[in-house]
Order: sequence, then structure tokens, then C-alpha cells
Amino acid sequence: MDAAELDHRSRTRGGWIPPDLVARLIDRGHADTVRERALDGDWFCARGRARDLAGRGRAEEALAALAPYAATGWWDAVGENAELLDRTGRTEEAVRLVRPYAEAGERAALRHLALMLSRQGRAGEAYALLRPHIGDRFLAEPLVEVSAGQGRDEEVAALLRDRARPDRPCGRCGGAQCPGGGARPSNAAALLAAVLERQGRTDEAVEVLRTHPYAPVGGRDPLAELLARHGRIDDLRARAAASGDEYAARRLAELLESRGDVAGAVEAYRPHAAAGRGRASVLLARLLARHGRGDEAVDVLRALDSADDWILDELCALYAAGGRSEEGLAHLDAVKARRGREEWEVFRLRAHLLAGCGRLDEAVEGIRAHLEGATPYAAEELARLLAGAGRPEEAVAVLDPELPDHGRALAELLLDLGRIDEAVAVLRRPHPPIPPPDPAGYSDCPPF
Repeated sequence: MDAAELDHRSRTRGGWIPPDLVARLIDRGHADTVRERALDGDWFCARGRARDLAGRGRAEEALAALAPYAATGWWDAVGENAELLDRTGRTEEAVRLVRPYAEAGERAALRHLALMLSRQGRAGEAYALLRPHIGDRFLAEPLVEVSAGQGRDEEVAALLRDRARPDRPCGRCGGAQCPGGGARPSNAAALLAAVLERQGRTDEAVEVLRTHPYAPVGGRDPLAELLARHGRIDDLRARAAASGDEYAARRLAELLESRGDVAGAVEAYRPHAAAGRGRASVLLARLLARHGRGDEAVDVLRALDSADDWILDELCALYAAGGRSEEGLAHLDAVKARRGREEWEVFRLRAHLLAGCGRLDEAVEGIRAHLEGATPYAAEELARLLAGAGRPEEAVAVLDPELPDHGRALAELLLDLGRIDEAVAVLRRPHPPIPPPDPAGYSDCPPF
């Protein structure tokens, strides 16, 4: 095995069984198949097998499964090996294994090593390891974590306060207007607020997040999360109302729903939905549907009068769940008449609604007759439709085992039918090589 090849294949997943399908094989009693593939160079199978063995108390066998991969020096395998050693009480071995990678500048290894040292009661050493990397978003988070309870809160807060300044000059050229300037790391304000919060200085933490620019991450706003953690509903409500902040409205609604106040949660979203904000409307519709108010949920999304496929996707799912597929079809008819066309992303919703009305054959013929019906993604959608209607053998016949785009969907169907060897063969088929970029500089082929 070669570390560069392992790294490339882990990114492209070419010829390996995806991790979730590895787990499915193990759960269904096909651990021998996973073991064979692991011995034949499939990292995802080796990792899945090791985790399964470790979960059953067979740590030495788990380590043996990882050993050939870790021996290449590839960090992903080394890190998995170290994590297993750490979990089984062999933390000092794990530290010795990871340290050379951390010293060589591997960021994931630095993070891994620091957190292990901290769990060993060596937080000072962990802090010293991470302190020079305060400007790195990925490493600043564990720096804040390992400093907890070490009497360093004032020092860390001072470092972050300076780093959170939006007018901070570029670290390379010193220019105030350079794109390299501004808050570094980009999560400096959120981390500073976290340090202040754990000191009990909640008001100061709130003020930091109010006055320092930052971007919500993963649909979550640190200020809204902070207010929710401290039960400051009035402040959260005021933030959502004053700024039109959907993130604050979402956190407010979640908090109220968790306390049984569904009506309050609904009202948190209402102004945003009334203003035509798609994300808030979808969240409101989901909330209503969760509480048995599917008809109201449909009305919320219909009020958007949107032809965006992601909105229509949510709306058609609500129609289908409420036994109103015919109404869903009528809605799609109106959208099509207004726009004069029906793109594939909308037509596929029509096909599923037709199937929900008992008109599966019509849906199948519609897909095949569509302008994009001969494309790989249309065939995959047709297979999904047939499988959902209890016709998996027909679904398998629709997909081309020689086509990489069909590999995943075909393998899932074959696994469900118990045709394990065929499924594995499909997944192990190598992907075609990616062409090198044009030496002229511009290329529309990956890697871009």
C-alpha cells in the first residue's frame, strides 16, 4: 500500500465500498466480505471492521486490521490507530504515535495530540503546543478547550480580543486594507465569547457577539445559541424581531418548542415567513407538520408561490404525506403553465406524486419520455421509484453496472436483494482516471 494512493482513493472513493454500506454489510452479517475487502486494500472496509471489532471488545484484532494501512504513514490511518489506542487506555502509545506527525506540521495531528494530552492531565503541554497556532481556525478551538480550568482564561481572552478586531492589519504585509487583514481566526469572536461565558461573564460575551462581525456556521448563530443556553428568551425574541434575523428566530422557535410552547414557536417564524423568506417558511412548515398541522404547513409553502425546486420538493412531500398527491399534481400543473416548461428537477417530483396516486406506470412512461429521460440521473430516479413501489428487480435492470454514476444506487439495490457479491463487484469497479489540467492554465475539467 502507498500513502499517496490511499489518500487519493479516500478522496475520490474510487473502487472502495462507501462507509455507510460497509456498516450495512456488517449489520447484515457479512463481516467476512468486509474482512476480505480490507485485506485487499479497501480502507473503508478496514476502518469499519476495526471499529466493529473494537466495539465488541476485540481491540488487538482491531489494531491488526489497521496496521497495514498505518504502516504506510498515511495520517488518516495513523490517526484512527491512535484513537483506538487512546480509547482502550493506551494513551501514551497513542501520543508517541501521533507526536512525529504533529511536529511535522500535520494540523489534524496537532489537534489530536493536544486533546489527548489534555485528557491525560497534561493541559499545559497541550496549550503550549497549540499557542503558536492561535490564528488557525481549526486549531484555535482546541486551544480554548484545553485552556479551560488552567487559570489561563484572561491570557486566552486577551489573545482572542486582539485577533477578533475587524480592522486588524494583514499579518503578511501589514496593510489595513489587504484581504489578509480582519479577524484571524474567523471564529475569534465566537471563541472569545465562549471564554467569557465559562467565566460567568455572560453579558460581556453577549456584547462581544453583538459588536464583532462574524458569520453563522452551519445555520447556527453563536449569539442566538448563547442567549438560548441562558434562557434569555426576551433578548432572543428582540434580536429576531429587530434585525429580521432568521437564525435567532430558528433558535427561539426550537427553544419554545422544546418547552412545549408550540404556538410561541410558530409565531417566532411567522414574520419571516410572511416576508417571503424561504428558509423560515420551510422551517415553519416542518414545525407545523411535526405537530399534526399538515394542511397549515401546505398553506405556508403555497403562500411563497415559488417555482424553486427545493421549495417545491418540501411542498410535494407535504402533499404526499397528507394523502393529497392529486392536489400536488395540480399545483405542479399551475407552475408549469406559468413558466411554460418543466425542468427535470420539478418533473421528478411529478413522477413521485403520480406514483403516490397509484399511477406508477404513467410516472415510468413520463420519465422515459422526458427530454432528460436518457440521462444517468433520470435512470437513477426511475430505479428509485420502482424500488419504492416494491419492484426492485425492475429497478436493478434500469441501472447500468458499467456506469460509475449508477454504482452507488445499484449496489444498494443489490444489497437489499441479498446479491452481495454483485454489489461488491459494482462498488469495486475503478473510476476512470481524472485528466490532468490544461497546461495553458484554464480547464473545465477536475481538478479545477
